[in-house]
Formats: sequence, C-alpha cells, structure tokens
Amino acid sequence: MAHDRTSAHDKAAVRKLLDQVKAEGRTALTAPEGKLLCDAYGIAVPQEGVAGSAQEAAKLAQAMGFPVVMKIVSPDILHKTEAGGVVVGVKSAAEAEKAYDAIIANARKYKSDAKIAGIQVQQMLQGGQEVIIGAVTDQSFGKLVAFGMGGVLVEVLKDVTFRLAPTAKEDALSMLDSIKAGEILKGVRGAEPVSREALAALIQNVSELVSDFPEIAEMDLNPVFATKTGAIAADVRIVLDWNPPPQRYRPSQEEITRQMNRIMRPDAVAVIGASAEDGKIGNSVMKNLINGGYTGKIYPIHPKAEEIMGRKAFKSVKDVPGEIDVAVFAIPAKFVAQALVECGERKIPGAVLIPSGFAETGNVEGQKEIQEIGRRYNIRLMGPNIYGYYYTPNNLCATFCTPYDYKGKAALSSQSGGIGMAIIGFSRSAKMGVSAIVGLGNKSDLDEDDLLTFFEQDDNTEVIAMHCEDLKDGRSFAEVAKRVSKKKPVIVLKAGRTALGARAASSHTGALAGNDKIYDDVLRQSGVIRAPGLRDMLDYARALQKLPTPKGENVVIITGAGGSGVLLSDACVDNGLSLMKMPPDLDQAFRKFIPPFGAAGNPVDITGGEPPTTYKNTIKLGLEDKRIDALILGYWHTIITPPMVFAKLVVEVVEEMKAKGISKPIVASLAGDVQVEEAAEHLYDHGIPAYAYSTEIPVAVLGAKYKWARGAGLVR
Repeated sequence: MAHDRTSAHDKAAVRKLLDQVKAEGRTALTAPEGKLLCDAYGIAVPQEGVAGSAQEAAKLAQAMGFPVVMKIVSPDILHKTEAGGVVVGVKSAAEAEKAYDAIIANARKYKSDAKIAGIQVQQMLQGGQEVIIGAVTDQSFGKLVAFGMGGVLVEVLKDVTFRLAPTAKEDALSMLDSIKAGEILKGVRGAEPVSREALAALIQNVSELVSDFPEIAEMDLNPVFATKTGAIAADVRIVLDWNPPPQRYRPSQEEITRQMNRIMRPDAVAVIGASAEDGKIGNSVMKNLINGGYTGKIYPIHPKAEEIMGRKAFKSVKDVPGEIDVAVFAIPAKFVAQALVECGERKIPGAVLIPSGFAETGNVEGQKEIQEIGRRYNIRLMGPNIYGYYYTPNNLCATFCTPYDYKGKAALSSQSGGIGMAIIGFSRSAKMGVSAIVGLGNKSDLDEDDLLTFFEQDDNTEVIAMHCEDLKDGRSFAEVAKRVSKKKPVIVLKAGRTALGARAASSHTGALAGNDKIYDDVLRQSGVIRAPGLRDMLDYARALQKLPTPKGENVVIITGAGGSGVLLSDACVDNGLSLMKMPPDLDQAFRKFIPPFGAAGNPVDITGGEPPTTYKNTIKLGLEDKRIDALILGYWHTIITPPMVFAKLVVEVVEEMKAKGISKPIVASLAGDVQVEEAAEHLYDHGIPAYAYSTEIPVAVLGAKYKWARGAGLVR
C-alpha cells in the first residue's frame, strides 16, 4: 500500500465529528465513526457500510464481495461480541439477511433500550500477519503509541512496545524490531515478510491523530492484518476523555539553566530556621555550610537571635541587605508558606525545602499552596521532604547530612532520603568523585529534567545518575535526556519496577500498558542507561567517569583462570558485548606468550602458573593491536603473581600506553583471597574499574559504557 507522507490529514473532518460526539455526551466512537477518523488520517480500514435492513445488508455484502463480517452499530453496546452482535464469515446474500435479523434480536436481548444505528457490513480480511497498533495516554509521558503481535502473543506474553507520540519514521520502524516476536514479521517457515513501510506509516498516522486531538484517550486497531503489500486495520476502537489533565508548568530551557545555575552555584545562601542548638536541622545545615568550606555569603534567618555561629542573623530574608540566590528551609511545614512568600517578595530564585509534612503525609493542600506561591513569584522549589543538596566544586553542603569531601565528575540525585543517604555513604566509602548529590523528594516543582538541564552545561559533571520513583513530566524528561545523553551518560534507577499501572484501562492497548514497560521503552528511546538496582547505579556512576570511550565493538578477555573466562563470557552476552572473533595472526601473536596448554582464541587463557611478564605481555598486545577496542581482565590469585604485583603491572602497562596516545576501556575481575581487595582498590585509584570476587560487575559497567557510546553514535 503506497503511503504518501506529504498528504495532509483532514483535521477539520475529525474536529467536526468529535464535536458532535461531545455534544451527545458520549465518550466512545461507534465503528463507522472510527472509520471516518481513520479515513481522515490515512489509516487503511476494510470496505464497509451500514445497513438499515436485512435486504440492504445483503446488497452491501454483494457489492464488496464475500465473505463479510457483520457487527452491531450502537453507542450503547461497546462490547459487541459479548452482546452477540458480531457474525463472521458471511458467505451469501441469504446468510447476510439471516445474520442481520439474529444480530438485532441479540442486541435487544442484551440491552432492550439500546439505540441501534444499524448493522455494519465489512469486507472480511483473510491472510496476513495479525498485529495490534494502539495508543494510550500516560499520566507522566502523555500520548504514547503501542505496537505488538496480535492474538495470544500480546494477550499472554504482553509482547508490546511503546514510543512517545507523535512518532518519527525511524522510531516507528524501530518498534517492529523491539518486540520479542519481531522476527515473525520478517517471514519465517515460508511465510512472506510483511511491508515494514506500511506498518510504520500506520503507527505514525495513529501517533499523529492522538497528538493532534488530546481528547482521544485510548485507541485500538486490533487486529491489523499486515501483508507484503500493506496493512489494514480490521477493527477500530476509540475512547475519549473530555477532561484531560492540565499541562505541567514548563519553563524554557534557557530559563531553567539560568535559575538552576543560581541554585546550584549560589554566591549567597539564606538558612531559614538556622539554629545555634545542637541536634536541630537548622544547626546541622549551618555547620555543614561553614565546615564544608563554602566561601559564599551565609545568612542565618531566625526570629530572635542576634547572631548564629559567628554570622549576623536576620528576622526575615527581607531584612538581608545583599542579594540571595537560594534559601534553605529548616522550619516546620506549617511555617513554610509564609516564609516562601517573603522569599518571593525578595526575588530569591530558589528554595530548598527540607521539611517533611506535605503530600507524603497526606497534606496535599499544603503542597499545592507552596506550588502556587512558587509559580506566583517564579521561585523554583527543590523538595519538600529532602535531605538538601551538595555541589562539591563550590564546597557547598546545603544539607543536614555529612559534609562531602571527595570531588569528581559524577552527579547523583535521589527521590528518597534513605536512598540519598546510601548514595552519600557509598560515594564516601568508595571515594567516588562526585560533583553533586541532590535530594528531590516530593518534587513539588524541580524534577529530574531540570537537573539534567543544569548538568548538561555544567563542566564539572561528566556522568549523571538518578534514582526516581516517578517522573512528574516524563515527556519533558525524555526530550531533555535524548539531548543530554548524546554528550554525557545518563543513568536511571527507576524504582517501582514491578507495580502495574493502577489506572483501569478501557481499551486493549490500555490494559497492556504496564507502567514499567512504558518507562523501559521511553528511557531506551532517550538514550538513557537503565540500572537494574541501586548498587548497579552506583557502580555505573563510579566507573563511567573513569572508562575511556570505546571506538569499536571488539572486546577481548584475558584471564588467568579458565573458570573466570567462562563466567566473563556469559556476562558479555548478558550485557550486549561482542567478543571479538580472533584473527589467525593475532591468535599467533598471543600464543607466543602463553604456555602450550593455555587456550588462545577469545577468552585468551594464560593459565594460573604464569609469571607477571605473561600478564604484562598479553595486556600490552591487547592495547597495542588496533583491532581490539576493549579489554576485560580476569585475574587469579597465585603465588607466582600476587594480587598487588598484578595490579601494579597493569597500571604500569596502561600508563606506558597512555604516554603513546593509546587509551582503551579496561575492566578487571579479581578472584582470590582477601589481598585482592587492596589490589582492586589500587587499580580503581589509577582509573581501572576493578572488582574483587565478581565477574558480573566489571562486565556490567563496561556494558553500560558501551550502551551510552552506541546511543551517542561514538562507536564505529
């Protein structure tokens, strides 16, 4: 089926029809109305007509050719099959007349007062591959288009994939390969392949229809019959919502950058609720700002005190003489709104709301009130219900947690305070270099996309890792992440992976839209690396800033233990890494350094009894050969090559190669007694991510670096 992308959609026809349906107070379209919408947007549907009598049904059927399908047309009967309102495989005029009478009788029995507009007579499609194309409205991502195989595969396996609507052609085509059963579309066991162009065009047109008309809440084309020449939707179902949720406020990227720069890199901080009394949050915040080494101005705000911790105190932010970039709130929830108004009157661009007692405790109205104040005065709100935030390049510790002392290039954020503490603890313990740690809490205003916008242009940040339970504006996040991930890795730990979307769905597609599947597809589409768990997120954040970017896909494992080699190979498959097929000349070159009973090929198994020089020579060869793009080292603790000897020689070889301008990603797995812990730390300190007792983590972090590099178009 030819599909002309330049043909304009008939928006006026759709608008007219939807206005009419709204005037009648209906929230679903009849099948003939659905066909009109499809016609207006180039969505192919079978020939059909509506008959008002048995004779008319027979005449229509004869004109389009048997077999036909006949269905009840009634705004009061949505579930046609249940009502006995569908007859398939009608093969003659006599059968058509008989089917007409039977359907009418069944409908009257099912709902005696149902308004019946007639019987739809439809060309019966035969042959082709059944697929489902649909659209849903997600509370975070808005309009999404869905694609899956028809029948049992979609019902039982939930084999369906989602993209943001409207959908570009390349994204529509990618959907066909994103389902587990995608190979079927290419033609298996003698079946003909389907027209990918026709399916992609259908997906695009559905995505444009639901984007142009937000009141279309859910849409189902089920089944769609795909053949080598085209794709036709046999059944159309459209559900409407006349009260779509209001759009979340979204400032421009320039405005976000300007305000976030003042919040994250302030020249002056006010602490509302500053205290000289140990154990109070306002006291901890003051101590951390001072002891953390922040050199900007600190203004304690307290109703009675003259001075706090050697700093002149003020009754209100309105009494402070100089400019204030950010106010950190350490007062009970009930006093926040009033103090926030004062910040607004003082034109302070950012408020960091540590207090709890808002939406998380059921105080939804209290949270709405502070959101309204924020909007009224254009103050960006971080929180409430957070631990505060760190920005290490400025020695800024605006938090009641511990000061942070290990600077680096990873920026982390969390929605939860507990997870935030775990991030701080791990980062300090592992000496992970951090540029920022931010608590987002209830996200009354600032969301992950605001942080991404800041970190994108922040020279002190190279890797961004985020723990989130939800995204208030997933669409905005996806748009920003798609842009940022081209420059810097974005890692997301999405909590609540197993919870299904609680919203009851009226359509088939809606019922398949498990919330996590949507997150998974949209995050992947945006170039985001999804971490399966907390430790993975932290390990990725720590390692990705150390690893050079790979130039190609060829990965080689060099190991002193065959068992490690097998596990490392398994991990490569799990993490989408391709083990290089060893060319004969390179195989020979490795064999020169390996004992005759060692295994060349890939993994290169040098065996356990080898001296340090064997590790040194094989690693050097792996780095020097231009065909190899990344190395995974599997070390086995032996008397002849102790752990620290191994660690030091690896560092030595890497430094030597770096001096020659050769830099490739290397990760190491160390198997052995407790000394391997110190050796792994030594390697990490010198820029080589190394892990004692694990064959999975080193390969997972290398896999994460590859995922990012591929998405950013950096791997040849």
